[in-house]
Amino acid sequence: MLIKRLAIIGVGLIGGSLARALREAGEVGEVVGCGRGKENLEQALQLGVIDSYTHDAGAAVEGADMVFLAVPLGAMRQTFADMKEHLMDGAIITDGGSAKGSVVDDCQAVFGEDLPGFVPGHPIAGTENSGVEASFAELYQNRRIILTPTENTSSEALQKVTDMWEICGSDVTCMSVQHHDEVLAATSHLPHMLAFALVDSLARMKENDEIFRYAAGGFRDFTRIASSSPVMWRDICIANRKALSSIMKSYSHDMADLADTISRGDGDHLLEIFERAKDSRDRYIDGILESPE
Repeated sequence: MLIKRLAIIGVGLIGGSLARALREAGEVGEVVGCGRGKENLEQALQLGVIDSYTHDAGAAVEGADMVFLAVPLGAMRQTFADMKEHLMDGAIITDGGSAKGSVVDDCQAVFGEDLPGFVPGHPIAGTENSGVEASFAELYQNRRIILTPTENTSSEALQKVTDMWEICGSDVTCMSVQHHDEVLAATSHLPHMLAFALVDSLARMKENDEIFRYAAGGFRDFTRIASSSPVMWRDICIANRKALSSIMKSYSHDMADLADTISRGDGDHLLEIFERAKDSRDRYIDGILESPE
């Protein structure tokens, strides 16, 4: 058995799905949940996702050989502080935060250094739903998990976290903290900003009821992610503001160019933009379909 006692701080979609996957694989013994909402934790207990729960992160990690942090980025530093005096020797800590630079900074601020057992991570998986009732064991199958070990991360800790995610059916990749935050700003954070901004812009229009009434499938597909947690995405924006603001400025320039092209009726330039985008999108989709599972 890979993990004897798993402590999950934040038992929602991400943490709950990890517990379910490990249970299904028979690779975890005891699972202790921790969070603020009693109703959600009681539901996790009833669903068999966890074996027990507490509202105290320090109590949750006592005796745990693996700790998974699935709390909002804005709560990471306090969670590290709550755990500090309670971790057992050799405990491994990993997380599911969407921005890694802020998590590493929070760990260093509390512990004074990067812990050898700390393996920052980011599962590229999820849905627009939240809460433990939305969790399911197959969430991470054929999904990419990015790990961003620091200079002090031990090879043993990195290997165990890698094994944990591979047991869940994931494809594990390692990269630097900075590179992760730049890549995710472009591929995940920016699309969410576009969805939030579009829905908010249309909602503030005078005839918004009619606009949404006639919205087609493409609108629903594109804006689905605007139903994600506002608190979580506020924290992500603040945590990764440097990389995100940079890519948003670049995108704003491209949108201004597109608007000017349309205003001028420049069909040749429009066709060039659309064909380039279609070609890139098609190659991306073909790459996914052709990649081995």
